[in-house]
Amino acid sequence: MGQRSRLMTEIIAAPAADAAAGVTSRDSRRQPSSAGISRPRRRRRRGAAAVLGLTPFAFYVVVFLAVPTLVAVGSGFVDGEGRFTWSNLTGLTEPAIAGSFFGAFWLSAVTAIVGAVAGAALCFAMLHSRPGGTTRSLVDSASSVLAQFGGVMLAFAFIATIGAQGLVTVLLRNTFHINIYADGVWLYTVPGLILPYLYFQIPLMVITFLPALEGLRPQWLEATATLGGTRWTYWTRVGGPILLPSFLGSLLLLFANAFSSYATAAALVGQANNIVSLQIRQALISETVLGRANLAGSMALGMLVVMVVVMLAYSALVRRTARWQR
Repeated sequence: MGQRSRLMTEIIAAPAADAAAGVTSRDSRRQPSSAGISRPRRRRRRGAAAVLGLTPFAFYVVVFLAVPTLVAVGSGFVDGEGRFTWSNLTGLTEPAIAGSFFGAFWLSAVTAIVGAVAGAALCFAMLHSRPGGTTRSLVDSASSVLAQFGGVMLAFAFIATIGAQGLVTVLLRNTFHINIYADGVWLYTVPGLILPYLYFQIPLMVITFLPALEGLRPQWLEATATLGGTRWTYWTRVGGPILLPSFLGSLLLLFANAFSSYATAAALVGQANNIVSLQIRQALISETVLGRANLAGSMALGMLVVMVVVMLAYSALVRRTARWQR
C-alpha cells in the first residue's frame, strides 16, 4: 500500500510540475534577456560615436566648401545693390567669357587625353612588376606625391628649369645651341600650360587606373586561351570592355582636375584670361573694369554645372566597374 500511494502521488504531481515548467519557459521566452536589451544600446552608442567622428569633416565641408559655394553662386543672381537679377547669367554669352570657357575645355580635354593615355601605358608597364617590390613601391610613392604637387610651387619649378632663363633652357642654349623659345616664350601662354598640367595628370591617372588594371583576373586570360582565343581576342573582347568604363572614368576625373585648376595657371599665364578660372579672378580684382564682381558668381555657377555633370558621369562609370573589382 505504501508503494502504491507514493506512485499515485508522483503521477498526480508530474502534470503540475510540467505545467509549472512550461509556464516558466514561456515566461522566460516572453521576457527579453539582458543581452537583447544591450545590443540596441551598443548600436546607438556606435552610431553616436560615428556621428561624432564625422563632425570635424562635416564642419570642414560646410565651412570651406558648402558656404563658399553658396556665397559664390548666390552672388551671380544679384546686382551691385543686392537686388535679384538675371543679367549676370546673360553675361556668360559675351565673347570673352564664352572664349574663356572654350579655352578651359580645350586645355582640360587635351591634358586629360594625353595624361590618360600616358598614364595607362605606364600602368600596363607596371602590371607585371611584383606587388610590394622596389619598382612598384617607387612608382606608387612618386605618383602619390606628384599628383598633389601643383599650384605656385609647380609653376616656380617650371620657371626655374625651363623658363626663359631657366637652368635647362640656358644649358641647352649655351652648350648645344638649342633655343627652345626661338618662336616665342610659349611657357607663359595657355598652350604652354599643357606641360605643367601633365606633370600632375599622369600620376593621377596611375593612381586611379592601376587598381582597375590589377582587378583583371588571370583566369579570364586562361579561359580565353582554352577556347582558342589569342591575346588580341582577350583584350578586344574581355579585358578591353571591362577596363573601358574605368578608363573613361579616370579620363573624366583628369578633365575635372584640370578644369578646376587655378594656381598654376595664375602663376604662369599672368594677366591673360583665356581660361574661365582666370576670367573669374579678373572680374573680382580688376581695377579698370568695375562693377563686374557679381559676374564672377555666374561664371562660378557655370563651372559648378560642368563639374557636377562630369562627376555624376564619373560616379556612374565607377559603379559600373565596381562589380568587376570585387
